[in-house]
Formats: sequence, C-alpha cells, structure tokens
Amino acid sequence: MSEEAPHLLTEEVDGILIATLNRPEKLNAITAQMMQLFEQALLRFRDTPELKVMLIRSTGRYFCSGADLRSGSSSGVGRTASEIRETHRLGLNGMQRIYDEMEHIEKPIVAAHHAACVGGGLEMSLSADFRLAAKSAEYGFPEGLFGVLPASNGVSRLTRICGAHWARYLIMANLRADAEKALYMGLVHEVFPDETFEEDVMSFCRHLAEQNPEQMGAAKLAIELASEVGRDQGRHVERLANSALMLNPSYLEGMARYVQGVGKGGDKA
Repeated sequence: MSEEAPHLLTEEVDGILIATLNRPEKLNAITAQMMQLFEQALLRFRDTPELKVMLIRSTGRYFCSGADLRSGSSSGVGRTASEIRETHRLGLNGMQRIYDEMEHIEKPIVAAHHAACVGGGLEMSLSADFRLAAKSAEYGFPEGLFGVLPASNGVSRLTRICGAHWARYLIMANLRADAEKALYMGLVHEVFPDETFEEDVMSFCRHLAEQNPEQMGAAKLAIELASEVGRDQGRHVERLANSALMLNPSYLEGMARYVQGVGKGGDKA
C-alpha cells in the first residue's frame, strides 16, 4: 500500500506562502496531522520576513467539510459539561489556539474557497483577514444537525463579522449560503468566476504583498481594537497607530519625495 500523502502542502510564490489542504478524497476533512502541519506553516509565515501573505486553499469537491469525525482525533466528548468546555478550549487539535494566532499575526492571511466550506473549515476561514469565493462556493454549519453549536469560532467570530442577523440564519436556521449571499452577508470580500478563480486569487495576494508591511500590521491591530471599543476610544486607537507609523523613515522619505514632486509640477494624488 502506498504511503498516504501529507494532509497539508506548502509552497512559496512571490512572497506568498500557499498552504493547501490536501485530502480531496476525504473532502479535505480536518485531522490532527492537518492541524499540526498548518500550525507549522503558520509559524513559519509569522517568523519569515520575506513571506508577506499567507494563502489557504484546497482542491477537490470541497474546500473543507469540517472536522474528520471518523478519525477519532477531533472528538470533543467529555464526562461533564466542564470537561467538554475545556476540550473546546485546549483540545480539538489546538484549533482555538491556532485560530487566535492567525488573528494576532500582523500579516494578511487569505482563505480562498473554490467550493463548499463548512463546519471547521469555515471556522478556520473566519480567522483569516480576507475570504475570497469562487462562484461555486457555499457556506454552512452542519453542527446544528447534531444539536450542537460550532464552538471554535463559529458563533463568536461569525457574529462579529456578519452580525447576529446572519449568524441566526447560518446557525439557528441551519441554512447554507451560496457565494452571492455570502458576499451580501459580508462573509466574503469578493466572488470571482470559477474559470479565473485561481488567477484572481493570486492577483489579490500579490497586491497585498506589495503593500507597506508596517501599515498592514498596524491596520490589522487597529481594526480589531476599534471593533471592540466605542467611537471615542476608536479614534484614540487611530491616533496611537498613526503616531508610530508617521515616525517610520519610509513614511518620512516617501512624503518628502511626494511633496518635492508636487512642488516641481509632478502629478498630484
């Protein structure tokens, strides 16, 4: 019998770390090995200055069908309610820890859904900074079929991104959303044609890789903070972030060049 292929593959292209879920025959269901390899890739992305963007993608009929319940490695069963809560916090292949790290890394992470993205796959994607959909993509939380909630980002992160209105639709009503509805909900940022999806995704990632990394990192933190505080405090967050950015030599040099160019009859922004 041939050796099983790794559950996640990585490659680097133009400063983009591409992490590909690699279990198409199992609908890219999440296993312990997949999460271990994903965390390794995530930390490599975090700690390598040359890597500007992380892209999460997959191949096959599903982007991800959620946790592989048949593997036995993702069970959240406990003898008491307290044990189940602790399993969600500390177990489940480290999902909550890994998803938190995705949100804390000051670099952009993109999830690209060419097909159905449900359950644990959607929870992983909710911690990405950008979600891109092909026309064929769809979204849902099948946990409701078993009488439980998606508890590793599904309720908390979905509600922050789409609001309680659409969280009820996906979780309480247990309905799926196609790509166009997901765009309307605010769940995804762009919907691309199936035929050009890979090209469009790479073009988007290359665009991100060209942005100022200090600005990107500060923006990621500032946006998260501003979403948690009131309007007045949000303005403080803006001023704090800019007070550091505007001391960067790259900003000072760039502004000097811009002003000099305008002063000499150059193009105005």
